[in-house]
Amino acid sequence: MAHSILPGFGLSLGITLVYLGAIVVLPLTALALRPWELGLDGVWRALTAPRVAAAFRLSFGLSALAALLNAPLGLLIGWTLTRYSFPGRRIMDALVDLPFALPTAVAGIALTAIYAPTAPLGHFAARFGIKTAFSPLGIFIALVFIGLPFVVRSVQPVLQELDREVEEAATTLGANAFQRAVRVILPTLAPALISGVSLAFARAVGEYGSVIFIAGNMPMRTEIAPLIIVMKLEQYDYAGAAAVGLAMVVIAFGSLLLINGLQLFLARRGRV
Repeated sequence: MAHSILPGFGLSLGITLVYLGAIVVLPLTALALRPWELGLDGVWRALTAPRVAAAFRLSFGLSALAALLNAPLGLLIGWTLTRYSFPGRRIMDALVDLPFALPTAVAGIALTAIYAPTAPLGHFAARFGIKTAFSPLGIFIALVFIGLPFVVRSVQPVLQELDREVEEAATTLGANAFQRAVRVILPTLAPALISGVSLAFARAVGEYGSVIFIAGNMPMRTEIAPLIIVMKLEQYDYAGAAAVGLAMVVIAFGSLLLINGLQLFLARRGRV
């Protein structure tokens, strides 16, 4: 009788399948089935209501913009922490993980305290006619805040393992700093950078606690999609809440599928 190369494989696989079934598959199945209590027409009306459509545009649009901004910011911070030694580097490295450690409600209160119209940064921005808190800009700031660590921690290990001899070889062949960055470093970092951006986007789409305080929650202007779900649940409209949640899952999954496809393409191209 042939023995498995992985001892305990059957038991491990069984536990994995039970865990995924109970934690992932069953809840998603319930979410997919519940909206159809309204019928196809009812689901369509729930998703195309002006207030819901505006929340979708705000949530997904600002999440994508925040993730795109986090790409250069995260790359710059990761590069600085990896390539340079300076006083306070360990403290700065620890601060990157702060959005992971903070409860989301605490992060929202802290951001509101800084960017509210009477707060220091909010008052300073108001002098130039810029409204930060209780506006889409405030939501954007919160989404950048919670998404930045994903990009930094995704590119940091790759930067640490990056062979500097390749950069030195490019320099001896006449490449300047810009050419080294574009033709040597970025192609290697691209899959990790895209992975970090996709994680930041996924986190931002479903973010609630850190956004709800700074958003202002004005209908058609600063209402996010998770807030619409909470409101429908408070109104005992469980099927409508499930419809909005299912739409968010489908849109987010499709977006991540495209991003992961691009990441796989770049990874394969880098091996050629």
